[in-house]
Amino acid sequence: MKRREFITLLGGAAAAWPVAARAQQPAPRIGLLMPVSDVAAASNIAAFRQGLRELGYVEGRSIVLEYRFAQGQADAFAEFVAEFVRLRVDVILTWGTQAARTAKEATTTIPIVMAAIGDPISTGIVQSLARPGGNVTGVTSIALDIEAKRLELLKELSREAVRIGTFWNPLNPFSTLILKEMQAAATAMGLELLAVEARVADEFAEAFATMARARPDALSLPAEVLLLERKASILDFVAARRLPAVYGYREYVEAGGLMFYGPSWPDLFRRAATYVDKILKGAKPTDLPIEQPTKFELVINLRTAKALGLTVPPTLLARADEVIE
Repeated sequence: MKRREFITLLGGAAAAWPVAARAQQPAPRIGLLMPVSDVAAASNIAAFRQGLRELGYVEGRSIVLEYRFAQGQADAFAEFVAEFVRLRVDVILTWGTQAARTAKEATTTIPIVMAAIGDPISTGIVQSLARPGGNVTGVTSIALDIEAKRLELLKELSREAVRIGTFWNPLNPFSTLILKEMQAAATAMGLELLAVEARVADEFAEAFATMARARPDALSLPAEVLLLERKASILDFVAARRLPAVYGYREYVEAGGLMFYGPSWPDLFRRAATYVDKILKGAKPTDLPIEQPTKFELVINLRTAKALGLTVPPTLLARADEVIE
């Protein structure tokens, strides 16, 4: 072989080595720590996948998603996070305060992206929205006076409602903050708040019995993931007692509930994909400010309103982003 040909061949081989090395690198692995079942999380996970696709990722090829569903049992989080640590995932995606807190307590090295969380500052998960600190960042669902807004909408739709029932989870630190906000708003509006504890999914039979004895005029249910896991039984309870209700997740209204008001949860999950992308490209969680919701929705199920004998004011219908007829 001539010297010039040998040098050309050697140069071509050297240029190909980085390409081959890149091809052999495993796809990044993301651990999804979901507090509910795969069915309850479906729309949010679909939005997260969409966000990844928009950024050029192909699930199963350029990125691997490891799913773990707690199905309303928060005590499963620790085991799931331990699995993610053993798998050496590149990022952990969480939903809710309890999932984020468990992940943070388990690892200080694996980046954690919160797809949706109530108040990460008051619950001690991050230092501030602008400078989260540590290995946690993401998107928060917090919005000032959102519980008061739900009560106002409920009162506007059902003017005779005075005794407002709600379920809350004392094991979730954010649920405690929500309850305080609801109590303050109810007092300011001259309403009586009837709060019933439900700590785990198995306690709902007792919680329903307690709520039935309290005889509320209506229900206002916050965005507590434990409640979402019990969506069907909650809707059955509400329908059997013909109670007007406003919910923190639109899935209730799509399944026959009366009214939803809150942030667009799929939008939060889609935006969480951008955090994952930035971290995979080298950004540190502590340098990524936590974003707040920018898209809110009011959805009214007109069929349910008619079944309850409620007339939806035209001004309220005009403000709705979606009306189910």
